[in-house]
Amino acid sequence: MSYRFDRLRMLVVDDNVHMRKLVVTILQAFGCTMIKEADGGEKAWAVLKEFNPDVIVLDWMMPGMSGLDVVKLIRTDPASPNPFVPVIMLTGHTLLARVREARDAGINEFIAKPVSVKTMMQRLMSVIEHPRPYVRTKSYFGPCRRRRADAEYTGPERRGTKDNAPAQAAE
Repeated sequence: MSYRFDRLRMLVVDDNVHMRKLVVTILQAFGCTMIKEADGGEKAWAVLKEFNPDVIVLDWMMPGMSGLDVVKLIRTDPASPNPFVPVIMLTGHTLLARVREARDAGINEFIAKPVSVKTMMQRLMSVIEHPRPYVRTKSYFGPCRRRRADAEYTGPERRGTKDNAPAQAAE
């Protein structure tokens, strides 16, 4: 299947200039032409408001505002231009507890460093082809954290009930 990424607006955030340039080069190889860069969380937040990307590739560990802080702002701050924007977390911290922490902050996908072209394409295609519904609860807003629906589950947190319906993007 062939894709055209030339109209996809990307924001790449990493304090390491070499990693940022590597990710930008990979995205350009896919055909992305509208790419903005930020070297930290504060700058990413400012760029996000002006550029409104379709997808964000975001490093976790950065001085000042971490990638996790940025995701939480994107998902919950009333000033966020798009709380539904897909976020791909890029990090060297791959312990299961860290993956869960990122998921619980509202990321859509996770990439362990070092990044490969194949993995970047897989995660990018995942957020495009298989977008997850967004969920709003008292303590969370972001993509549904479950990758599969369990039809046999009938407990109080069952999705699809009136109180746990997925949030919808504004048209």
